[in-house]
Amino acid sequence: MADFWYALQRFFDAGGPVLWLIFIVAVIMWTLIIERYWYQWLVFPRDFAALCSRWRATTHPDHQLADMRLRRDVCRLRLRLNESLPLIRTLIVACPLLGLLGTVTGMIQVFAVLELSGTGNPRAMAAGVSMATIPTMSGLVVALSGYVFSVRLQRDCTSKVRWAGDELYRKLHECRVRQLKAYPLPFPSGTDISTLTGKS
Repeated sequence: MADFWYALQRFFDAGGPVLWLIFIVAVIMWTLIIERYWYQWLVFPRDFAALCSRWRATTHPDHQLADMRLRRDVCRLRLRLNESLPLIRTLIVACPLLGLLGTVTGMIQVFAVLELSGTGNPRAMAAGVSMATIPTMSGLVVALSGYVFSVRLQRDCTSKVRWAGDELYRKLHECRVRQLKAYPLPFPSGTDISTLTGKS
């Protein structure tokens, strides 16, 4: 274990201060990604179950108003599911740019060594090359891994919103059918009850 921490410390020392910036961005990005998965798997089912219970317990005499409230609830679910995704995408874009910054700072150090001692100090030149290459590699690795999970999160959010909207519309239809059965109205003969519930 001590060898691992020593090797990790040497890796960060070779990468320079920009590598620490990439590390901080990676920690924030992966914290947000894990939080989004936690919400999708644990919190969202409870929120949706509570929303369904509220819809079942509420009467909806005004069909147009009920449709508006349903669309509002679906929009709220979409906002909750997509929360933090724009920030995650921004951090993904920032990682390669930080890697490029590390490349620039590393090359500046190499040129400074060449100006002071020419090619007679290969150790200092190697340190500059490390500062130029390690942050670039690290930024790309963090960005690519985050991009894969970001795409999966976005796809899961879209499918969950579509599924939640379909379920809520189905429950609204069932509620309207129950209301019509509980309080029948003197409709003219031949009236199709499905036209009154919003289903054909």
